Amino acid sequence: MRDGPIVGILLAAGSATRFGSDKLLAKMAGDTPIGVVALKNLVAAVDTVVAVVRLGDDALATVLAAHGARVTACPRAAEGMGESLAWGVRAAPAAAAWLIALADMPWVQPATIGRVLDALRQGAPIAAPTWQGTRGHPVGFADAFYAELIALSGDAGAKTILARHNVALVATEDAGVLRDVDTPQDLER
Repeated sequence: MRDGPIVGILLAAGSATRFGSDKLLAKMAGDTPIGVVALKNLVAAVDTVVAVVRLGDDALATVLAAHGARVTACPRAAEGMGESLAWGVRAAPAAAAWLIALADMPWVQPATIGRVLDALRQGAPIAAPTWQGTRGHPVGFADAFYAELIALSGDAGAKTILARHNVALVATEDAGVLRDVDTPQDLER
């Protein structure tokens, strides 16, 4: 059984080039920004959340902070998701585990996040949800992976770590674990 805080790392430092504008501030049904919906789902399940934004993304930083995240700006976010992920984990080194969530995935349900956390708390070194046999997000890592996580760089995120280790897969009925927002049309489907 794993004790101690599980920190949610909300990766919100992407460039959103395919969306055409600041997608994480774009409104979903209910008039809530995409990034805030993803944050609220994460906050509902973990002990604390660190949101990683791009330098100069003050509007997003302000909104995420107002909804419960501790916000940190990654100076090398443009170099890829690995940089942002490493930055976020470095910002919360005293964790029993980190749950890495993507701010452009607002449909992941808090109950699903909770099930991934349960797998971590019960000793899984890495845990991730699946839907219809496909691994999705968020992905949780035990504290034993600190050195590997903070060494990440580039745009592959944690794929290199996942390829080298067993992942406890948590089957869900939550299609949101695979659904992200890349274009405005993704909000309409």
